[in-house]
Amino acid sequence: MYTIMGLTGQVGGATAKALLNNGQQVRGIVRDKAKAASWETAGVELVLADWNDTAALEEAFRGAQGVFVMVPSNFAPEPGFPEAKAVAAGLRQALERAKPERIVALSSVGGHRTSGLGLITQCHILEQALLPLRIPKAFVRAAWFLENFQWNIASARKQGEIASFLHPLDRPFPMVATEDIGRLAARVLQETWSGNRFLELEGPQRYSQLDAAATFSRLLGRPVAPKPIVREEWQALFESQGTAPDRTAPRIEMLDGFNSGWIDFEKTGTEHFKGDRTQEDVFRHLVRGQG
Repeated sequence: MYTIMGLTGQVGGATAKALLNNGQQVRGIVRDKAKAASWETAGVELVLADWNDTAALEEAFRGAQGVFVMVPSNFAPEPGFPEAKAVAAGLRQALERAKPERIVALSSVGGHRTSGLGLITQCHILEQALLPLRIPKAFVRAAWFLENFQWNIASARKQGEIASFLHPLDRPFPMVATEDIGRLAARVLQETWSGNRFLELEGPQRYSQLDAAATFSRLLGRPVAPKPIVREEWQALFESQGTAPDRTAPRIEMLDGFNSGWIDFEKTGTEHFKGDRTQEDVFRHLVRGQG
């Protein structure tokens, strides 16, 4: 039995699907069983547990051969990341008590850094919280999600442009499909090892903003160009999208980290993997979904 957090999300769902396809039993942690009815139909055992309910998480983890854990996505955390710290501390306590055979945790490219990470700090917090556990652990440090481009589809289709925060436009960045993250997580959950592993994961090749625009052009049958958003405009733009003024800094710091090259893979003492899903594969799926 494998316990999966984030079952109804992209990465957790991909992990569960890969395990089911391999004939494994899956237990999924959810906060609303109604929203996960299709998973129950597929044979997943659903258990109710909130991210901060340590006792419920402990029960969900107990008896598992392996567990997949993460901190919830939060693009506007409070200063100091108290939300991530609370979740990570609760996970550590629940895992320490439940003692599953192994742990796979979702982290991020750059997760080894102690500063200058912005939003990725939340992944670093999770790594640091779990490292002391005397249970075999694997941290999947995934590249920029290709699925993040779903927010560009409407403007690509209507205006022929995609907003670009990654600069310069012709620089290739490591990116990966969430399906490939799930496949790797599921594979590692079924392996046996001791100690800690750090798994760096990116797609079959790196992609620039120009590459993304060209791919949208092919799929949409119209010219699409990247529209660079200069750094001086980021704060006001994020606020206009609903982010509180005192919560924009982590997102800005993360983008600065990618653009400066500070946020990259550690490369030393790690295992490096490449997924199979290309940018075109992912974009085609996203475009069909919003067709």
